[in-house]
Amino acid sequence: MCGMSQQPPVRSTPARPSRPDASMSLLNNVMDHSLDDGYAEAAARKQAEGTSGMPKTVRAKLGLAAGLVLAALVVTLGAAQARVAAPAMAKEREELIDRIERETAAADELEGTVDELRDEVSARQREALREDGGSAHSDLVAILAGAVEVHGPGVQLVVDDAKEAGSGGDGDPRETSGFSDTGRVRDRDMQRVVNGLWQSGAEAISINGQRLTALSAIRAAGEAILVDNKPLVPPYTVLAVGAGKKLSTRFQNSPDGLYLAALQENYGIRTAISVEGDVRVPAAPSVIVRTAEPRTEKGTS
Repeated sequence: MCGMSQQPPVRSTPARPSRPDASMSLLNNVMDHSLDDGYAEAAARKQAEGTSGMPKTVRAKLGLAAGLVLAALVVTLGAAQARVAAPAMAKEREELIDRIERETAAADELEGTVDELRDEVSARQREALREDGGSAHSDLVAILAGAVEVHGPGVQLVVDDAKEAGSGGDGDPRETSGFSDTGRVRDRDMQRVVNGLWQSGAEAISINGQRLTALSAIRAAGEAILVDNKPLVPPYTVLAVGAGKKLSTRFQNSPDGLYLAALQENYGIRTAISVEGDVRVPAAPSVIVRTAEPRTEKGTS
């Protein structure tokens, strides 16, 4: 068997795996040739002819140069106008500031004049209450009308919101229906306190330095308590001129005093009352003088 030639074994070549994107030939073509063939041919033809975007004739070059010069001229003129207008604008601004300052000074001067006239009117009103030569009757009328400052023995009553006074609906403590939800002092509470002091024998009363008269009104605006349209902030310090300890006892035993004690016990309203040897109540800022005359029947002599 030595005469037989032995052939080498044949090795089979493994099949080449197909590309995973073989089914996306159109997409591959678009990705490989992003520039359209027509555009490519036009660019090549234009390059072969030697044409470009720049003008070749002298006339075209002159036109381009003229356009550039005109654009530069417009920009230069704009910058020059802005530079010229800047000082004028600064001057107008300074004039406007000076005018505002002058008008503000004039308004302040007028406000001072109004205050002086108001004080003069108040002084004349107080004098009108002393027309009968400063008798005891006129002095009493001036005290009751709040036209003069009053001092003497009395009480000091401090009323303040609860320490943990909360807010009501929408953050407005005045919008809640339940007083226990807020723990705040309200206008009607101060009304009862003042009325209780009057009924207990107070001769003159002030709240946070605001003198109360027979025509005074205690109202609420939002969260603030107003006395004669002037807002007050807590704590509310009530000064009352009267019989000192007797006034304090009468008030605490009155229905309004018991009402205030209930607010303190049930809702956390803070109150403190003390007897003072000398309490000073200022005069009312403005006093309305009214004169009443007896009514006569028609036909009577």
